[in-house]
Amino acid sequence: MFDSDDLEAIRSGREEWHEEEVDPVLDRFGEREETFTTDTGGQEVDRLYTPDDVADLDYREDLGFPGRPPYTRGVYSTGYRGRLWTMRQYAGFSTPEDTNERFHYLLDQGQTGLSMAFDLPTQMGYDSDADMAAGEVGKAGVAIDTLRDMETVFDGIPLDEVSTSMTINAPASVLLAMYIAVGDRQGVDREELRGTIQNDLLKEYVARNTYIYPPEPSMRIITDIFDFCASETPKFNTISISGYHIREAGSTAAQELAFTLGNGIEYVEAAIDAGLDVDEFAPQLSFFFNGHNNIFEEVAKFRAARRMWHDIMDDRFDARNPKSKQLKFHTQTAGSMLTAQQIENNVVRVAYQALAAVLGGTQSLHTNGKDEALSLPTEESVRTALRTQQILAHESGAADTIDPLAGSYYVESLTDEVEAEAYDILAEVEERGGMLDAVESQWVQRQIQETAFERQKEIESGERIIVGVNEFEVDEEPTMDVEEVTEEDERRQIDRLESVRAERDDEAVDATLEALREAARTDENLMPRIVDAVKAYATVGEICDVLREEFGEYHPGSAV
Repeated sequence: MFDSDDLEAIRSGREEWHEEEVDPVLDRFGEREETFTTDTGGQEVDRLYTPDDVADLDYREDLGFPGRPPYTRGVYSTGYRGRLWTMRQYAGFSTPEDTNERFHYLLDQGQTGLSMAFDLPTQMGYDSDADMAAGEVGKAGVAIDTLRDMETVFDGIPLDEVSTSMTINAPASVLLAMYIAVGDRQGVDREELRGTIQNDLLKEYVARNTYIYPPEPSMRIITDIFDFCASETPKFNTISISGYHIREAGSTAAQELAFTLGNGIEYVEAAIDAGLDVDEFAPQLSFFFNGHNNIFEEVAKFRAARRMWHDIMDDRFDARNPKSKQLKFHTQTAGSMLTAQQIENNVVRVAYQALAAVLGGTQSLHTNGKDEALSLPTEESVRTALRTQQILAHESGAADTIDPLAGSYYVESLTDEVEAEAYDILAEVEERGGMLDAVESQWVQRQIQETAFERQKEIESGERIIVGVNEFEVDEEPTMDVEEVTEEDERRQIDRLESVRAERDDEAVDATLEALREAARTDENLMPRIVDAVKAYATVGEICDVLREEFGEYHPGSAV
């Protein structure tokens, strides 16, 4: 790009510029900060970037063309010029009827994919009438107890015409089985079902804590899903390896990247150890990242992620199928960055975070509603969040060329720095025996907690400004409507569950649950048995209880 004489002239010119132009201004006015860093403080930001900062960059080896290794510039050769990212607004609240109504509304407003949220009892494998579910039914997402609920959610929505992302982990096998069963009832060929289950248990032990079983049986269930879907639902992504929640827990961008790819390595190794061929299941792996505030740091993170995953799959796992080496990812804007104060400011935050995701080449995107720091989003705020994506796609020009920030001295330098730091973290993970051991020892959790603690101290001291929270405050906040889930909604869901139990064939349910129990005691793939159970209208809780009894429950501090 530049020869040695060019670079020497640039270095000399930079020194001259600094001495003649910058130093007098610094002497008079100084700068706003003694040191500038990226949002999470991982990388120091220089005053100026020049070709000297990317002198070691090899275009073919480090960047290449879109759609070609190492995929730094994107996994598709035409970027968004051929097809826009999938616009998914996370939805799911209260009862299945309410969620079905919201899904139809979003599709009518131009959403191009569905994203399904589940309430906490469903995420933990409890039925709505369980003691542990009291007061939480329908609160954080939709309550799903039986196949009847899933049929209601997708009433009037042909599953061969939409893709659906489901944020579900420990009971992911059960919810996937229900989705497949709905497709079967609609007459949709399983090979045409498209979507993603999150199904990422390692990050649950690290960041979210909605786990059920210990890691070893959890990994067995995950690899059973990989194997089953490779032949039955080849267009369905079997896992969404999630950095999002790691970042929400307080990590830096580089930690988010390193721990996410570290989890990915564990899943690939577990599947290979289970006898699966890497090129059979790896194309169905997908990733889920956070879209944070610092546009350039986020773009660098996304670009580094693609390059790193290509190299990991190529060098470490000897993958041959190009699709096995392509990191495809969904982005959600940062929920932890939403503020309850001056919530209108959240619209701006979300727009910038979405811009970073698009400039970084995301495959699908969820933009948060402005009111999600207070409650589930209202219909109005969901529409504004969706319109944010549509304006970005059709009015901003950001989608008109591929990887538009490539070649920026700053972005390319920052991409290298984020990548190098992530590799350093991964090296330490490896020294600790891999992600499973690093999680068991609580090392990963401590790294994130320390970062989150430092960030909170910066906010409380005023060193880090959060607009409307510790600076630029106002005395009064406008009132606004919020979505509420009532005790009546919970009662309606429990009544539905009792109705299904009264109508179903209990002998058929018992037979399918016993067949699942026997499969759990062997190395038989669990997925066909779970599909049979949900089709008999066994409940989420009943299926998960069988596996609880066979596999046990995980408790922090217990052996992994």
